[in-house]
Amino acid sequence: MMLFSRVRGLPVLTPGDADRLGEVRALTVDSAPWRVTSVRMGRGRLRRGAVVPWSALRAAGPDMLIVRPAGGPKEVPAHHELIGSRVLTECGEERGTVLDAAFDPVTARIEAVLTTRGELPPERLLGLGDHALVVRTGRAHHRV
Repeated sequence: MMLFSRVRGLPVLTPGDADRLGEVRALTVDSAPWRVTSVRMGRGRLRRGAVVPWSALRAAGPDMLIVRPAGGPKEVPAHHELIGSRVLTECGEERGTVLDAAFDPVTARIEAVLTTRGELPPERLLGLGDHALVVRTGRAHHRV
């Protein structure tokens, strides 16, 4: 299990010669099903960032991500920032703010979203947009 907060800032390298492509700036999430679909990288002050599909990753570890050397996705997927998003129910009720998210680095599936009001399992998640993460009505669960 990996946390979004622990992935941000990690170096992104190519295998073999370990060429540094950049560092993780953000993870893009697709809401159907809830999984990480791409890594957004910063490449330094003067070079534009890049987007690498999660499927191009060869390894994801606590110290780095290693990607197959290849071009980025043909179409850059829409990106909505999960961390820091407001949490709203489908009825428009405030349910806190997203603090972090846990995901499986092998399958890229979101396992839990951690909010200021507790932990949300993926089955409660409905959609992610520019303004908020929308969830099914109910209480956040605290896993032990």
